[in-house]
Amino acid sequence: MIDIAILTLFPALMAFAAASDIATMTISNKVSLALVAGFFLVAFAASLPLPVIGWHLVAGGLVLGITFALFAAGWIGGGDAKLAAATALWFGFGHLVPYLIVTSVLGGLLTLVFLKLRRTPLPAFALGWGWAQRLHAANRGIPYGVALAGAALFVYPHTDIWQAALMAR
Repeated sequence: MIDIAILTLFPALMAFAAASDIATMTISNKVSLALVAGFFLVAFAASLPLPVIGWHLVAGGLVLGITFALFAAGWIGGGDAKLAAATALWFGFGHLVPYLIVTSVLGGLLTLVFLKLRRTPLPAFALGWGWAQRLHAANRGIPYGVALAGAALFVYPHTDIWQAALMAR
């Protein structure tokens, strides 16, 4: 049963974060809190050693500090900062760099797509869709939670937690 939780909890929360960011341009604190709580449940259930859990905490704290500074500078949203930190908690230092690299590539591509789309008029059939109008507005940010979640889903199968679930089978 725990292997099902390990294999589905994190991906489901990341998919929800991406969908929420697309629909509302926000990522609820509840998603980040669920990721943090889920990490501890899964880490203990997967019997990760306490020192490993500690290093995961350090990675999450470091990313939270950096992303909070980026948020304070107005470069990223608060939900993005918390989601990145919660994701770093799951990945630890062992998979943090690949996650950040993939996030950067996906985020750059996402930004280019949005800049291109925002130069064309919103199709008539989408004019009544509030979420489409928010995404299309030139004065709005980029739903970077999509890049964060996409990168997380790409890297997650390589993590210690995922491997622990597979070993338990």
